[in-house]
Amino acid sequence: MILSNILRFYKLTKANYFFAIVLAMNISSCSNNAEAVEEEIAKEEVLEEENEEVSETEEEAEVVVEEEMVEGVDFFLPNIDLSNWKVTLPIGSPDEVEPPEIIDYASDERLIPYMYNDSTDGSLVFYTSPGSSTANSSYSRTELREQIVPGSNSNNWTFAEGGRMKGKLSVPEITTDSGGEFHRTLIMQIHGRLTNEQRDLIGEDDNNAPPMLKIYWQKGKVRVLTKKLVNLSATDEEILHTDAWEDNESHTFSEDIETSIFTLEIIVSDGRMEIVLNETESVVYEDIHIEKWGVFENYFKAGNYLQTLDAGASAKVKYYELEVTH
Repeated sequence: MILSNILRFYKLTKANYFFAIVLAMNISSCSNNAEAVEEEIAKEEVLEEENEEVSETEEEAEVVVEEEMVEGVDFFLPNIDLSNWKVTLPIGSPDEVEPPEIIDYASDERLIPYMYNDSTDGSLVFYTSPGSSTANSSYSRTELREQIVPGSNSNNWTFAEGGRMKGKLSVPEITTDSGGEFHRTLIMQIHGRLTNEQRDLIGEDDNNAPPMLKIYWQKGKVRVLTKKLVNLSATDEEILHTDAWEDNESHTFSEDIETSIFTLEIIVSDGRMEIVLNETESVVYEDIHIEKWGVFENYFKAGNYLQTLDAGASAKVKYYELEVTH
């Protein structure tokens, strides 16, 4: 078609005919080149759009991967229900946090320095150093106190009713004294409590009674300390006084715990108390002193009750699991 249009304007001499053919070929070539360029540009635009779509898809995939954190793979949390525990802190007069507020310990500014998760190993960390103490002690603590009824200290249990507490824990950090000996800390307790009637009977100002059981981390081992009556002939009323009881001979388990993870279990029934370390070694108390102790109400305690006033002293106790049953 291009050739026929050109030939209209030239006489059909041999020279003109040749010139017309050359001119037509050049024009056709230019037209074809333009079409090729347009096709190439169109292809490049399609490729760019495809690349942009792929890039957007990759970015979305990257965002999803960053947001997905899997418990038990990327992070770990302690297996502890705090619904029936309050905590005492080494600050304030001292400060205490009860349920339900304690459930939000991970975001509570009061608790974060002393009670927090270590998501690298799934532990609940109890940190303490010398500071505030309770009325009947000189030492500081970050320690849980059992509350059968959340928010109340008035409901407790007797040995006849029985109880069991089991924990999985470690003491990874604790300071030393001036002689290079490790400080010690209380990691579990059974504490006695007077009923209101018993309190009024002996004329006390509060319901405090002695602790029947103290379990220490001491020099890399687990040491158990109980109470015994000073006078086995004491009357039922005399038994209620704190000074009617004194420390019994302690028992130290043979296994070296050091900073490793271990399990500790306390099993209580009428006239009997057993403490089990790592499900292999145990000590049983089943005597007249345990029998007489049956007049008291009790509650479990667990955490970090540091037994020193040394400046700069501190300890961390980690609990991975903690459960109580009655």
